[in-house]
Amino acid sequence: MAAASPGQSSATVDSSSAAVYAKCMSTALVQTENPISLTPSAAAEIKAMLSKENPAEKNAFRLFVEAGGCSGMQYGMTFDLKRDSDVASEILGVTVVVDTISLDFLRGAVIDFSDAMSGGGFKITNPQAKQSCGCGKSFET
Repeated sequence: MAAASPGQSSATVDSSSAAVYAKCMSTALVQTENPISLTPSAAAEIKAMLSKENPAEKNAFRLFVEAGGCSGMQYGMTFDLKRDSDVASEILGVTVVVDTISLDFLRGAVIDFSDAMSGGGFKITNPQAKQSCGCGKSFET
């Protein structure tokens, strides 16, 4: 490695460092994890609902948050189209879309489904929630 002369940058790197840097930069913008997770039972229920009740053009499962509920924010789920600004993930064969604002509140959440007579339905376990209400449909951050 040569020393920099006056007026030159001293940011010279050897070839092995350059290769490591190039590899890091080529993968820096690649999302390696899904921002949310589905359990196999949730994925199976979503697929069943999609096949029965949904027009073919609305083929994505949208998870979102909105103001409301007893804790200040509430979860919402619907079948929808992917929008340009959405973050989309393929999870267990289900296309899941989340808008960028909701994503801040949902990152790391796990969606489960139970068909139990008592307490059944979709359940969201959200590490971003500081407090949730008893019904499980609203939360506070």
